[in-house]
Amino acid sequence: MTTPPRAVLLDSGGIFLLPQARRIVAAFRRAEVEVDPSGLHDAHYRAAQEFGTELDVDSDWAGSWKRYLDAYVDACEVGEADRNEVHRHLDSEFADAALWLDVIPGACDGLRALAATGVILGVVSNADGVMARRLADLEVLQVGAGAGVEVACVIDSGAVGVMKPDPRIFAMALDAIDVEPQDAWYVGDMPAFDVVGARRAGLRPFLMDPLSLHHAADYDRVASLTEVADRVSAG
Repeated sequence: MTTPPRAVLLDSGGIFLLPQARRIVAAFRRAEVEVDPSGLHDAHYRAAQEFGTELDVDSDWAGSWKRYLDAYVDACEVGEADRNEVHRHLDSEFADAALWLDVIPGACDGLRALAATGVILGVVSNADGVMARRLADLEVLQVGAGAGVEVACVIDSGAVGVMKPDPRIFAMALDAIDVEPQDAWYVGDMPAFDVVGARRAGLRPFLMDPLSLHHAADYDRVASLTEVADRVSAG
């Protein structure tokens, strides 16, 4: 049996939020392509798989993000003839951080289960500086009392000027909650940012992998926040 963590830090995209389906569908329609909105949840995780731990996102951010977008289009089963036009409309949507507004079904229940274990909770996210307000407005979570689950901190790269996988952004969260790295877990959805960054900072990484895509992974995987809560309780 391992020692349970004192704190669990969480990403926002892929953990609580996904790209807004109505905007994605509208972008495809502008390219004269119909896409099934029910498949967009899976499309994100299939695209996130492209961000493997071997990818150097620090040296080639643009190329790395293109891999995500290419895989997202592939997951939506776009024909080769339509591909360039789809990219033209879809890429502009993904350039807007406010695209990430659809709350993942079950995420809030899982977060409440995690809070019930008694661990300190926080968020570390590559975002646009307003992720704390966005999550509070959606009644997912907030620092202090509110309609969502109470967390100890929300560290947003757009606000602090440091992005994952830079370990400094994790250190900011750990300082805010007064927890040592070895006593914290981090849950994210993109290995190149989240697993690599957490390891650099000394946290134990967990990858959100609801489709069981990362079979050969050398890091822990979970299918939901409820599973994270169960693992904390099992300790």
